[in-house]
Amino acid sequence: MTQRDVRDGIAIEKRSGASGIVLAVACAAQFMVVLDISVVNVALPSIRDALGFDEAGQQWVVNAYALTFAGFLLLGGRLADLYGRRRVFVWGLVLFAGASLAGGLADSPFLLVAARAVQGLGAAVLAPVTLTILTATFPQGPARTRALATWTAVGIAGGTAGNLVGGVLTEYLSWRSTLLINVPIGIAAVLLSIRYVAVDRPGMVRPSLDILGAVLATGGLGVLAFGIAEAADSGWSAPTTIVSVVLGLVLLGAFVVVEARWAALPLIPLRLFAIRSVSMGNVTMLLAGACLNPMWFFLTLSMQNVLGYSPLQTGLAFLPHTVVAILIGVRATPWLMRRVDGRVLIAVGSLLAAAGFWWQAQLSPGSSYLAGILGPAVIFSIGSGLLNTPITTAVTSGVATEDAGAASGLMNTTKQVGGALGLAALVTFATPHGTVPTVLVEAYNRAFYAIAAIMVVVAVSAIALPAGRDRD
Repeated sequence: MTQRDVRDGIAIEKRSGASGIVLAVACAAQFMVVLDISVVNVALPSIRDALGFDEAGQQWVVNAYALTFAGFLLLGGRLADLYGRRRVFVWGLVLFAGASLAGGLADSPFLLVAARAVQGLGAAVLAPVTLTILTATFPQGPARTRALATWTAVGIAGGTAGNLVGGVLTEYLSWRSTLLINVPIGIAAVLLSIRYVAVDRPGMVRPSLDILGAVLATGGLGVLAFGIAEAADSGWSAPTTIVSVVLGLVLLGAFVVVEARWAALPLIPLRLFAIRSVSMGNVTMLLAGACLNPMWFFLTLSMQNVLGYSPLQTGLAFLPHTVVAILIGVRATPWLMRRVDGRVLIAVGSLLAAAGFWWQAQLSPGSSYLAGILGPAVIFSIGSGLLNTPITTAVTSGVATEDAGAASGLMNTTKQVGGALGLAALVTFATPHGTVPTVLVEAYNRAFYAIAAIMVVVAVSAIALPAGRDRD
């Protein structure tokens, strides 16, 4: 063995170690982003009592984050292309951790909702750049697939762990700790990213950011979601519902016009939709997001309001969802993607998830944990573990390097928009007319029947995706 061979071997080992740290840092940031979508759910009663929220106002502790996150994801995806991945990653971490600190110290409803909105903005910067960092660090093929599978699994874990973490922190510390926990994680991620994430140098020409497009997208999505949610209380024929839905659609239409005609650097380059994997992949992602994100909301309500679980018991009951989804997503799915067409995995996963949600819709006040929660959880968690990584891989494949951030932002936006609009629509469809467990469970079960039906549509939409599998 020559001296050069030894040097090359050491270099490869160092790069491999650095890549592992980059993956860990990116996944930690993604975990925080997804965690904070759900971590406050279990803490909402404590937040309501401490700060004086009313029943209608407390929803904005969740919605202020979710809608700002969804609306600015496209802008966040473009920032990395313009200013560099590492720089934007650090910006996002500082913004997110700072807003978490402000939210944890808030002493009024307004300050908490405002902090949650800024958190959503920080999340919109972080989510796409974590994916862009991974696609730039790992070459296309099995190595990237494993990295994306880990990133996807961490996202799943963040969504499911939010309920457990929120329950534990609220019960043993305070609701404030559900936000303050992000501060030390954010500081550690900043220090590690400065040390290990490679400095990338974007082009010197920096067109102006499409702020108008971001505002139109956020406003349109927010008003549309409000209109759909308002229908649950006032009906679809109510003036507030009609005006909100129409205004939301008008703002979204204006967003499309701005992107097509006037934006110097569109948040969504229309050329992306000429790539079939991107266009059809985002349709599939939208439908899947309309199911897999809202189901946590209805599961939490089912366990606490129907089965009578405490916040901690509810969080613990979500553990099988996390474990199964991670095992399938990290271990089984990458192996299967080298041997099976991605479309098949998406279709099979969607049908399994549909079966699990149909089973979940059989819940009753007398159901045991085994039959009412654990059994359905195993089935639909296997399904979601099988379909998430193939969809992510399809949506980000075939995209030019200069559009990688935009494609990542589009994918994350699609998923969050699907979740926000899906939740608003499902709440409208499954509003309970009473507070006794038998009435509540009937409404929640309607939501799960609807989710099962949508997952069947996801399976059908997978047929339109391009064929493909990983090659060793």
